[in-house]
Amino acid sequence: MPTPRRQMPRRIYPLRILGMGLGGMVVGVVLWERHASVSAWLAMVLPAFVWPHVAYLITRHSADPYRAETRNLLIDSALAASFVPLMHFNLLPSVLLLTLTMVDKITTGIRGLWARALPAMLVGGLAGAALAGLHWAPETSMRVMVACLPVMALHTLSVSMVSYQLIRQSARHNQMLDELRRVDALTGLFGRGHWQEQAEAALRRHHASNEPACMLMLDIDHFKEINDAHGHTVGDEVIRALAHVVRGNVRAGDCAGRYGGDEFSIVLPGMLAKDALAIAHRIREQTEGVRLRSLPGVRITSSIGVAPADHRHSNLRAWIDAADAALYAAKNGGRNRVAGCMEPALAPAV
Repeated sequence: MPTPRRQMPRRIYPLRILGMGLGGMVVGVVLWERHASVSAWLAMVLPAFVWPHVAYLITRHSADPYRAETRNLLIDSALAASFVPLMHFNLLPSVLLLTLTMVDKITTGIRGLWARALPAMLVGGLAGAALAGLHWAPETSMRVMVACLPVMALHTLSVSMVSYQLIRQSARHNQMLDELRRVDALTGLFGRGHWQEQAEAALRRHHASNEPACMLMLDIDHFKEINDAHGHTVGDEVIRALAHVVRGNVRAGDCAGRYGGDEFSIVLPGMLAKDALAIAHRIREQTEGVRLRSLPGVRITSSIGVAPADHRHSNLRAWIDAADAALYAAKNGGRNRVAGCMEPALAPAV
């Protein structure tokens, strides 16, 4: 697959044809108005209409197309600057061509290219002056102004389209980074950071309006023994298996995540304790029925603690501690069980 650097010459080729061609048309109008010589016309035609194709052939046959194209961009700047003395410093097209040339170098995203373009433009301007002489005629006619309009309009639109594509690409990258931050790679469940954000939001709603919410803490029983006996690959398979069970028992609005290691957590917003208890028992029973493809003889069980949100939970840490205490009660009670589901105390009426 071609890398972005190798694709750059192909992307720039049509833009160079368009930019140099439109610039050449503006210069041509100025040359026509002042009845320029054949050599002046050649000095316009070759850079504007021949150079784009030569530049593409150079990059296409180069061992390092990216470096060759960077050089070509500097040559573009020199050629654009050479048009200024060729037009006898006609004010509007001269300023327009030099400005758009610098804009093009900035929008390439190549670090420092615009600064390197400045000496290239100086050299191009001196070369153009040597060819055409130093003649000062800055007045711009209405005909030349009209010729400049397509350059301004099309260049603005093309830069806007490129910027729009970069913004969309950046948004997609940010979305991918957000997904990586939110989702645990091993299980496909939410990561701890996102899960805690959702838990805090559920606890705030409970404090504000007594909206019910429950937290489940799950732990794989004897996970260390499974890891030690069969290796981390099997341990990962066990974790994925429990995650699959969890995903099958939560609603779209719930937030199930990997809390750490072999411990899972589920936030159930808007759910009463008795309903959370039913879900916990369902997860425990289905976990008991899981069989690994590689080791069908390995029996997997889980212990689950249930803690409804309570106005006495002053912060998320207190709610997590309550769910953890329920989880350890299930483990201390013999494992493979659910514990800790009591209805919360409601906030006093105001």
